[in-house]
Amino acid sequence: MSVERHILLVEDNDDDVQLTLRALRLHRVANRVEVVSDGADALDYLHCRGAYAGRDRMDLPQLVLLDLKLPKVGGLEVLTQIRQDPRTKRLPVVILTSSNTEADVARSYDLGANSYIRKPVDFSQFMDAVNSLGLYWLVLNEVPPPAENW
Repeated sequence: MSVERHILLVEDNDDDVQLTLRALRLHRVANRVEVVSDGADALDYLHCRGAYAGRDRMDLPQLVLLDLKLPKVGGLEVLTQIRQDPRTKRLPVVILTSSNTEADVARSYDLGANSYIRKPVDFSQFMDAVNSLGLYWLVLNEVPPPAENW
């Protein structure tokens, strides 16, 4: 069974959501983007529970773009739970956040983030960052097989 490659964007700031979606469209990233606005919904989406109980469990995103400062469940806890679950532990997770603290960078990598990108304040820098994200993670990067196949 083939599932559509898509992105899960976990972001609570609607302006940042719209900016990210616009940047992806402008750079012709055709992948579907699912947006959730808090950490609890991100976990429900990935684990097919709650409002997402009817989702196909095999339909995992190709990439998770994860903010750190989220309501309900913070981004670091979301990352921790992603890495602890055998079904999601190999998902590419890119931290996309405004946090510039060294501790957040270190902790993100310690918990298994694949990349840490600080949201640029400048619009053109943000567009360039999203373009690079799309090119690398969605075109060039070889996605690992699902963990349950090993």
